[in-house]
Amino acid sequence: MPSRRDLIRMTDQEVAAFLAEPHTMSVATKGPGEDIHLVAMWYGFVGADVAFWTYAKSQKMLNLQRSGTLTAMVEAGETYDALRGVEMIADAEIVTDQEQVREIGNSIYGRYGGLDQSAEAKQAFLASASKRYGVIIHPRKLVSWDHRKLGGVY
Repeated sequence: MPSRRDLIRMTDQEVAAFLAEPHTMSVATKGPGEDIHLVAMWYGFVGADVAFWTYAKSQKMLNLQRSGTLTAMVEAGETYDALRGVEMIADAEIVTDQEQVREIGNSIYGRYGGLDQSAEAKQAFLASASKRYGVIIHPRKLVSWDHRKLGGVY
């Protein structure tokens, strides 16, 4: 008999479909001491890899430059029976090439419907690329869950 953990695990295709939805991602990095720095980020993609951008001088970037690792979680669901999510324990690839950083920003911009989609607004959004670095997430471990698979039985 499969474990409850096995019952709620998403397939690779389900993970990809879930991540393709425009959720907010929590990103945790290791601070200079024992502290964890946790922030909410919008994200996009570089190919099939999850990616985000951030200001080059941000605390999360300083932390990533020091350790090169992060944990990210994307989750959804308002009630226990609807909880689903993906946790990525990962290596962070820091992107400084401005063309690639703009590509990441462009991917983020296109995913979130609340953003003004006019050419002027998009250009203003991407104008901050010169102050940003990109981060491509390379998971070493991926954990997923979809409580909807339990059909309301706990």
